[in-house]
Amino acid sequence: MKFILSQMEYFLARHDNRRNLRFMLRFALLIGALVILYSVLFHSIMELEGREYSQLTGLYWTLTVMSTLGFGDITFHSDLGMIFSIVVLMSGIMLFMLLLPFTFIRFVYAPWLEALNKAKTPRELPKETSGHVLIVGSDGMALNLASRCAHYGIPCALLLDDDRKAVTLIDQGYNVVYGETDSTSGYAAARAENAALILALHDDMKNTNIASTVHEYSPGALLAASADHEAAVDILRLAGCRHVLHFPQILGEALARRVFSADSGMNIIGGFTGFCIAESPATGTPLAGKRIMDTDLRSRFGLNVAGIWQGKQYLPAKPEALLEEGSILLLAGTSNKLENYARSLRHRQTVAEPPALILGGGRVGSAVAKTLERRNIPFRVVEQKDTPSSKGDPRYIRGDAADISVLRDAGLDETRNIIVTTHNDDLNIYLTIYCRKLRPDTKIISRATLDRNVPSLYNAGANLVMSQAGLIADMVINLLKPGLVFMFTEGLNIFRLPVPPGLVGVPLKASGIRQDTDCNVIAVQAEEKIAVPPDPDQPLAESEELILIGTAEAEKNFLRLYATPRFTPYFGSA
Repeated sequence: MKFILSQMEYFLARHDNRRNLRFMLRFALLIGALVILYSVLFHSIMELEGREYSQLTGLYWTLTVMSTLGFGDITFHSDLGMIFSIVVLMSGIMLFMLLLPFTFIRFVYAPWLEALNKAKTPRELPKETSGHVLIVGSDGMALNLASRCAHYGIPCALLLDDDRKAVTLIDQGYNVVYGETDSTSGYAAARAENAALILALHDDMKNTNIASTVHEYSPGALLAASADHEAAVDILRLAGCRHVLHFPQILGEALARRVFSADSGMNIIGGFTGFCIAESPATGTPLAGKRIMDTDLRSRFGLNVAGIWQGKQYLPAKPEALLEEGSILLLAGTSNKLENYARSLRHRQTVAEPPALILGGGRVGSAVAKTLERRNIPFRVVEQKDTPSSKGDPRYIRGDAADISVLRDAGLDETRNIIVTTHNDDLNIYLTIYCRKLRPDTKIISRATLDRNVPSLYNAGANLVMSQAGLIADMVINLLKPGLVFMFTEGLNIFRLPVPPGLVGVPLKASGIRQDTDCNVIAVQAEEKIAVPPDPDQPLAESEELILIGTAEAEKNFLRLYATPRFTPYFGSA
């Protein structure tokens, strides 16, 4: 009963719903008047035919004819009566079968359903809510971040000002609160003052409004926002954002880090506090043709082989794994140890690095070019339109990237790296397939705007795919807990976990982690000290954390195998 009353309250609260009810009442009165009129005419025509019926019979006949039931137990014999019957029947068809359903749905059912949906949408979070991530937005990046937060055990809520979208997301299992995003009341309902992080994921102007409103409501809140244009970064900071995520710059730098430098033979792509992760090709080194157990990387350089890229396939670093020509090693170690290894490779570099080929000169492509320029790596950019940075620069090739003559003018036949950066995933898949057919031996790094297109890009021939949504989600999670996760490429992460109770006191070599889960432990951290590579004979302690690399499936295997009531895998290890 309380639920029905609440629906009525929501329904009648809006002026347009009350207006609709008045319209429906007038419509019902019109139908009632017609029924009475037809009943009176029924008796008049029946008297002309010499027959007499009760008032109830006239009402009964009118309703059965207008509703098209027409039992046939009472009929007219005269032409006038038959014409009258046709008029009643046709008006009934128009009113009951056409106008009434449409009017009812338009003016009663649809507003009632909308009121029902609004009643289902929470108007505020529970008063005790705290430590949550409040995401202001509902695009693909927002939903991806909400899913990642759920995966890592981080409480999360979406604040939306679109009640229909809110209902849709609630039905999909997201935690949603409905409120105005440009009013302090919305943030009060979302418990913004208790949030661990508030993240605005709209366009630059709306994000500025959101930042200003949040700063007005809770000046001490940790606020972050996305920025599409470089000019908006400073404006968002002035509006109160402590962190501004310039998506094109972040994605461009991530793509550029995957391009090898000819003078080092190794490329540091990221890592955690105390150590780094680097890529190094086995081609042209004594490592080609050896098994991992036969390399001297651990004893000579103090490096740990975290995994192997073979074409576009990631292989766990098992001791018996063979390093083939074309294999790329993932190495974990301190920056000094990696630099020592890089110096040992430099004398083997005898061929100058050909320019990397960047397809797409938009914001992401320009960020890739700037990052490669800082690293002294030559590049060529293929772009159909002139941009401010391309005017007068011979490194920018104007033309269609699907035109083979344009690609060859840009250095397709010589390049070792192709970076596909356009905003259109369909075009990225098209260009990836095209370039893979033309250059089966080159490395193709592709951007994915939507997560659902990542598998298609891999199937098209990309060696590595960087998803903007996944990259941003990991960055936001690391704002809350630095060093929790690092996305090596879409579907392959480096992540940090506390030592599970079942492994406490067990040496790493006896743990069976690699064999049972396909995760590889690349480092062990105890407070401020980090062991990389870890000592396989040292028993694991309860206070330590494991730093592992593995696919999403391998990570799930690890959690499924070692999950216990005492094991809180993520935020419990802060």
